[in-house]
Amino acid sequence: MKHLQTTSTQTINAGGCLITFEKPLIMGILNVTPDSFYDGGKHNSTEQALVQAEQLIMEGADIIDIGAYSSRPGASPVSPKEEINRAIPVIRELVRRHPDHILSIDTFRADVAVACVEAGVHIVNDISGGTLDKNMFDTVARLQVPYILMHMRGTPETMQTLTVYDDVVIDVATALGEKISVLRALGVKDIIIDPGFGFAKTVEQNHELLHRVDELHYFGLPILGGVSRKSMVYKKLGVTAEEALTGTIALNTLLLSKGVQLLRVHDVKEAKQLVELLF
Repeated sequence: MKHLQTTSTQTINAGGCLITFEKPLIMGILNVTPDSFYDGGKHNSTEQALVQAEQLIMEGADIIDIGAYSSRPGASPVSPKEEINRAIPVIRELVRRHPDHILSIDTFRADVAVACVEAGVHIVNDISGGTLDKNMFDTVARLQVPYILMHMRGTPETMQTLTVYDDVVIDVATALGEKISVLRALGVKDIIIDPGFGFAKTVEQNHELLHRVDELHYFGLPILGGVSRKSMVYKKLGVTAEEALTGTIALNTLLLSKGVQLLRVHDVKEAKQLVELLF
């Protein structure tokens, strides 16, 4: 007998493919960077990235999220040209090999989003929620692709100095709501919201947000939960990111119990098994 069910929400049109959320979906993380916090340097050649992508697809990833700019605190800046040059060869080859698979680009830059969508990406995943590139909202509206709207303050370099909230959940919801209104006015049809675990939030605030994430169902939009191997897991447990798989699974279970419809993870096989056990 299945124990959980997702919260009813809108469907998403990704490149002509209608994404529904009767069962939670898994977004596999593909970092093509030398310095991401967990897997930096492991997949930063095109061939290495493609091998990892094939593994994620084999394990059951519904969406592959390609990142070419590390957002960890202290990461080295990357030019838009370099970000594009890292991402495009991987995107083009994945489109050739898996033309029906949904691809997402993890970028806060409008010009990078345009180049990647033109290369075959279906979704734009913006960690800054439009704050780091004033052209992003207009660009997404013009491209007419689904947009993942994440909550963050400041930049990856400054975000951990911007953690003062009256109520972290209400403040995050208010900020997201204001941006949803702007996006809707511009004509963006498909929005997924991400509360931004680990971005401009302390470990304690992350856990408060985790336990109350169901309050964000107010918007009637799909919610993405991204806690995979983050500091809110490994710092709480006193372990390293490499040792944080068990803790990640535990927190993903809680996210699913709160009706979150999309899990963004490094470890697809384990997340997929979790969904199969619970739904």
